[in-house]
Amino acid sequence: MTEGRFIATPEKGEVTSLLIRPDNARSLLVLGHGASADLRHRTLQIIAERLAETHIATFRYNYPYMERGGGGRDSQEVTLATIHSAVAAARRATPDLPLVAGGHSFGGRMTSLAQSLSPLDEVRGLIFFSFPLHPAGKPGIERAAHLKKINLPMLFLSGTRDDLAELSLLKPVCESLGDSATLSLLDTANHGYAIQKRSRQSDEDIFTEMARVVSAWITEKGIS
Repeated sequence: MTEGRFIATPEKGEVTSLLIRPDNARSLLVLGHGASADLRHRTLQIIAERLAETHIATFRYNYPYMERGGGGRDSQEVTLATIHSAVAAARRATPDLPLVAGGHSFGGRMTSLAQSLSPLDEVRGLIFFSFPLHPAGKPGIERAAHLKKINLPMLFLSGTRDDLAELSLLKPVCESLGDSATLSLLDTANHGYAIQKRSRQSDEDIFTEMARVVSAWITEKGIS
């Protein structure tokens, strides 16, 4: 794992990044964190470690507000600019690897919004770990409106108990995107990927399952 820094925006200055590049890496995922997490959060760390086992590199990074230690979020303009800066920094760090981008929860949604407004340079696909379709207890699909503007393959990894993405809403959203969207449902997982061991049908580790699905999707889409 290699720690680095890059300029998020001229006004906000530098933020931290973490690159994991396994031997024989075949692609790189630029991976944003959740709203109340940072790049070192356990969920992102495990995702990155499991992906490395399938020869997928990851470039994690902080948004400026988490670099400062939390508190109020940055403006949407700053967040989207940071995503573009992170993709550029990832490209500089690994110029030989094809790029995909995404994130967990907030990080994934903001990455999709960035792509819909101004395409991310050389990014060939988007991966959403628990796409937050709506706030908890407030079902709706307004947050998905921009997805129709994206002309890239998209992979949604969503738990069947995710209270920020009711399946009765998420499934039609993905179906409406046609061949662009792939929905992978994770049995008994919630928004943070906690599972119910007694009722889960598979003994496979949830993060290993996600890495396996990501790896197969990257191969299927020719992003390696």
